[in-house]
Amino acid sequence: MRLLFSVLFLALLLVGCESDGRAGYRDLDLTQYNIPVVIQAPDSAKVVVSNLSGVMDDVTINSPADRYAVQVLASDATTNDMARLKAEELEYVRDNRYFEQIVREEPQGFIFENKIDTTSAYGFRYIIYRGDREFVFQNSFDGVFTLPEVEAMYESVKFAE
Repeated sequence: MRLLFSVLFLALLLVGCESDGRAGYRDLDLTQYNIPVVIQAPDSAKVVVSNLSGVMDDVTINSPADRYAVQVLASDATTNDMARLKAEELEYVRDNRYFEQIVREEPQGFIFENKIDTTSAYGFRYIIYRGDREFVFQNSFDGVFTLPEVEAMYESVKFAE
């Protein structure tokens, strides 16, 4: 009986330790970049900040070795209706001529697939509304990402909520 409990405990422990692709990630506070959230990012991630015509802040968190490239676009919100904010992002994504399908959808975000010939490229959008600003998290356009890579980035920004 003891052996059975030991085996079950070990099995549960191993399942609990299953990797979600974010091993080695740490908390990264983006407040100093005018983005009032904390996400998770690889230890080696570098942050680059720019401003687009004084209208939008563009913060990119990049770690090529870890296949991690997240871009945050921050601007004044046009509405405080989260469903509408997400619907706008869905429309932008669906308007891409290579759009194939929505892989996963949640109230604040989604993962999608684009397909060019036979090559699948995955991406995501995750929206946070805070104060009078909206923050759109997305994969940056620095590469073609697999579904597991995009899922790891998506989960790392969901940590912000």
